Amino acid sequence: MSKRTERAAAAVQLYTEEQRRRRDETVWTVVQGVLAPLQFLVFLVSLGLVLRYVFTGAGYDAATISIIVKTGVLYTIMITGAIWEKVVFGRYLFAPAFFWEDVFSMLVIALHTLYMWALITGSIGPMGQMGIALAAYAAYVINAGQFLWKLRMARLQGARQAEAAA
Repeated sequence: MSKRTERAAAAVQLYTEEQRRRRDETVWTVVQGVLAPLQFLVFLVSLGLVLRYVFTGAGYDAATISIIVKTGVLYTIMITGAIWEKVVFGRYLFAPAFFWEDVFSMLVIALHTLYMWALITGSIGPMGQMGIALAAYAAYVINAGQFLWKLRMARLQGARQAEAAA
């Protein structure tokens, strides 16, 4: 482990012992653990379909369906994630340990919702819709990186606590 990673892990106290216990005992942790990689897989497939449409003009319907599916999975993971946060931290969103991840998640949701609005109203043409989807996907990648970093910090924190207890 690098010195920088060690310092970051030491500076970030994600969970109290009670929060860690609740996190480890709730089914919502498992739900998030299943939905996160599923969402990433859906994202990869959809990204490929969207880029295919953008570069070739072919496959609008497939790209559109994939974005709708991605948006549905996103809404599902956000709702279940808010429930997880409530169980672990006592609040549905913006718990201090995940405040900035939640803030950025709101941008991701807003962009996906903007895409759905554009699709439903037809007020933005197909290429504009794909542009919104690509912006939403870029924001999603940043947000996923935030959560992966926090997962790493949580593992490091758990390892430190285990070492201290031993």
